[in-house]
Amino acid sequence: MIQNISDLGWDESSGADAFFPVDQLEKSYEVPPLTVWGVALCVSGTVIATENAIVVTTILATPSLRAPVFLLLASLGLADLLAGVALILHFLFLFCVEPSDWSELLTSGLLVTSLTASLCSLMGVALDRYLSLSHALTYGSGQSRRRAAVLLLLVWLGACVIGAGPAMGWHCLGAPDSCSVVRPLTRTYLSLLCGGFLVVVMVTLQLYAWICRVARRHAHAIATQRHFLPASQSYASKHSSGRGFSRLILVLSVFVGCWMPFSLWGLLGDASSPPLYTYATLVPAAGSSLLNPILYSLRNKDIRKVLLQACCPNRYSHNTHVHYPVDV
Repeated sequence: MIQNISDLGWDESSGADAFFPVDQLEKSYEVPPLTVWGVALCVSGTVIATENAIVVTTILATPSLRAPVFLLLASLGLADLLAGVALILHFLFLFCVEPSDWSELLTSGLLVTSLTASLCSLMGVALDRYLSLSHALTYGSGQSRRRAAVLLLLVWLGACVIGAGPAMGWHCLGAPDSCSVVRPLTRTYLSLLCGGFLVVVMVTLQLYAWICRVARRHAHAIATQRHFLPASQSYASKHSSGRGFSRLILVLSVFVGCWMPFSLWGLLGDASSPPLYTYATLVPAAGSSLLNPILYSLRNKDIRKVLLQACCPNRYSHNTHVHYPVDV
């Protein structure tokens, strides 16, 4: 779904060709020369697929990582892994073989499926954090794991149905006037998709607002039991709270910065919009797949411990580890 960087420039051409230039649709097709943009596309897709494959393999290969949060992180890693595969496929179709209608539909459908599942999994991670705080005594049981598995099954079924839309006929290959800023998606399809993305983003932000409120209430209760007021907490407690707040701000800033621009542009733009704007908003959304393993999975103490044990088995012992759902 990404065109050669040489076609970007400052051309005010139709946004319908933002991802597949007109010269790719000509009968006499010649494979374009490899560009810096093509190399970046291939390398980024490979890095995204590799790091997320490591996360998914680590979780699935470790029996102790079966809490709801790890199911959500595995789902997030799988979705981002598919996004990396979609970028690699687009590189192959763009620079190695002649693209066709089915290749456009395949890459666009795969990317829509992966981004939808990734965003919903991020919302699931926020929900896990909230439930682990508000229901700390009961959350993490076998029943909670079953509910998380059912929820993820519904998420992936929904993502696959949404992603199959272009292949099922909801595309603009035969009607260029109905194209959105992302070829071959129609404006109606992309508007519904981006509207759904905005809803998920707002729900996720609301969940994090509830998390802050519950965490502050718990901190006040602990301080009261220890006969301290929040204003007279020790330096260590203040430092820990400030560090946790900074991490939360970082996670939310990356989340909003990656998803909000494309969600808004998909609603406001049309086929006549400059392709450069589409790139400027879609690249951060795809880039979230590169940052998610770092911000979520690799920050978890249990996952880090398993990876360190795999890399240095003689240095790190296989002690029983404890699940910290809020530390994700």
